[in-house]
Amino acid sequence: MEQAAGYWRRLGLMEWAFAAVAVVYAILYFARVSSILNSIFALATVVCGLAVLGRLARRLMRRAIWRLRNRLIVAYLFIAVVPIVLILTLAWEAGQFVLGQMAIYLANAELNRSLNSLAIPAQMLVHPLGPPGAGPPLIQAPARPSGRNAEMLVTSMAPMIQRSFPDFELCIDGADRFRYPAQASLTPPPAGWKGDRGLMVRRDGKESRLYAWAHAVYAGTEATVAAPLDHALLGKLVPDFGDIDVVPYTEHGPRSRIPPKVNALDFAVSGVLPVDVPSWISGRGERNTFLLVNSRASTVLGVVFGKAFGEAVLTAFVAISILFLLVEMASLWAGITLTRTMTGAVHELYEGTEHVKEGDFSYRIPVKGADQLAELSASFNSMTSNLGRLIVVAKEKERLESELTIAREVQNQLFPKDVPFTRTLELKGVCNPARMVSGDYYDFMALSDTSLAFAIGDVAGKGISAALLMATIQSTMRTQLSTLDGAARGCSVAQLVSTLNRQLYATTAPEKYATFFFAIYDDTTHALTYTNAGHLAPMLLRGSLVAMLDSTGTVVGAFPAARYEEKSVTLEHGDILVAYTDGIVEPENAYGEMFGEERLRELLLRYAAAGSSETIARVMEAVIEWTGSSELQDDMTMVVARRV
Repeated sequence: MEQAAGYWRRLGLMEWAFAAVAVVYAILYFARVSSILNSIFALATVVCGLAVLGRLARRLMRRAIWRLRNRLIVAYLFIAVVPIVLILTLAWEAGQFVLGQMAIYLANAELNRSLNSLAIPAQMLVHPLGPPGAGPPLIQAPARPSGRNAEMLVTSMAPMIQRSFPDFELCIDGADRFRYPAQASLTPPPAGWKGDRGLMVRRDGKESRLYAWAHAVYAGTEATVAAPLDHALLGKLVPDFGDIDVVPYTEHGPRSRIPPKVNALDFAVSGVLPVDVPSWISGRGERNTFLLVNSRASTVLGVVFGKAFGEAVLTAFVAISILFLLVEMASLWAGITLTRTMTGAVHELYEGTEHVKEGDFSYRIPVKGADQLAELSASFNSMTSNLGRLIVVAKEKERLESELTIAREVQNQLFPKDVPFTRTLELKGVCNPARMVSGDYYDFMALSDTSLAFAIGDVAGKGISAALLMATIQSTMRTQLSTLDGAARGCSVAQLVSTLNRQLYATTAPEKYATFFFAIYDDTTHALTYTNAGHLAPMLLRGSLVAMLDSTGTVVGAFPAARYEEKSVTLEHGDILVAYTDGIVEPENAYGEMFGEERLRELLLRYAAAGSSETIARVMEAVIEWTGSSELQDDMTMVVARRV
């Protein structure tokens, strides 16, 4: 039902018009209402039907040549086969026409020669010395043959005429009228006849018969000779030549005179020539009268070139035709073979693309041969293999990115969200990772109502491993700080960093380490006690002066027995402590020049009066502008502690 409904939906306007006029025509035909109206709708039905058939044929053709193989075969047929078939057909028709005209020419020439055999006796009967230019007369005839002399003269000439025309009639009209044979009814031609020989139609009872005739006049004496012609007599004009007829007056019987075939390609030839056959009574020519010849190619060639040479010509023609046919068949076979080779490869490519479209990258096209199509198939197989690997890599990358997104969210939770409250110290920290996760670290933690700790670090390397080590550092430091009794006094900063160093060395790979700056601030004394474990020296801005809090020990996690010192500095009102990672000072511009501590110092002095957030934003904008790229070269982390 669904297929039928889909078929009706696909019908166009022309199909519906054909159905409508066909129904109306059927109603009018069976009702017999009006013949004119019936004819109009019949014509409309035929026209619409032809249009529908044309549309259907075009649709079927499109469906048939959808495959490239069928399209190429059709193109090959139109380009190669059809022109050759047309040329061969034209050559065949031309050969038949030429040989047919040759057969007509030969038959007409023999017919004229036979008519001459009637004209010569007629001239001899009326001319005392025979026809002009014929030499000595065969019989010395009197000037006016008549009576007994005419009978003797005709009797002597009869055998010569009967060799070509056995049933001839003769009439001599001079001083006396003489007919031969005695029962003949032949009369001289009507006045105004032109010519002295030819064909004519004479009524014999109720039937009109074809005759050959000749007429001669000399010194008042007329001689007329006429002989009936039929299919058998015309066929004797050129022995073993074929059927010769003057239609519609002679027709060959059931037994044809066409010679048998010399070989399989000895085809029959036909020739037609309009001839003038006047009526004996009126002298006017009959209409639609033709000389028709049916023969064979070998017979015509044999007459023209001789029998042996004619058969040789026909044999050569047959051999060349067979050779051409074999060459054409070989060419067709080669063309179809090449077409199948090309279209087979294209079909395999199509099948491969269908498998790829369905997500099957394991499908491989069979590679055949060593040509460009084989290389294309091999390239397709290589492409699908690479695509399969790329899909796996893409899925793995997607999985890793998903995990990195989760890791970044987790890491963002590790950075401090709230700054511990103190009356005299304002803290601000920012970390901009160069990748999804960062290896930089900063943290704030309140120790008591009057003290707090903060730290900044830079883990060696980037990515997941650096982020994991950063989380380990934070966990270790927070664990140690949580064991304190809530007071920072008496807490050794150097001892905390040493403990962190030993734990990192014990729990991480030897190549994993980090630079680390750790400080504790006492809100009552305004003292800042710190340990710098290989980290970039933070800058302490006091007015227009900048002091560096240099390193007091090596990096953490590299050496288990490393020793760390601690130092203390009192922060005065308006002092600004800026700690940062190498992502601030080490990015390079297009010329390989680093941003450097000097430019950072100038920026900090320029924006010292601004808020901490403004200072951090200006510094990071300047670094990004320095590199000329929107992508960060390294993690950028900055902590600002301002004494208020």
